[in-house]
Amino acid sequence: MDQQSAPRFMTVSEVADIMRVSKMTVYRLIHSGQMPAIRVGKSFRVPQAAVAQLIESGLVDHSDDRIAGIGG
Repeated sequence: MDQQSAPRFMTVSEVADIMRVSKMTVYRLIHSGQMPAIRVGKSFRVPQAAVAQLIESGLVDHSDDRIAGIGG
């Protein structure tokens, strides 16, 4: 597999740092199936693309709130 096309993986600690949550929260996301991960020995590795996708899916667009009179 070409190194450029190979998926990039992150540790649970790296994911927690990026998302500004605890490692336990990342473990919960993995165990609930909300975040895909592979097991390497006793630890997990999370695809970098999955982290980006989860963050994007959680972003909320409040641009319509002002039009509807919601919010400030």
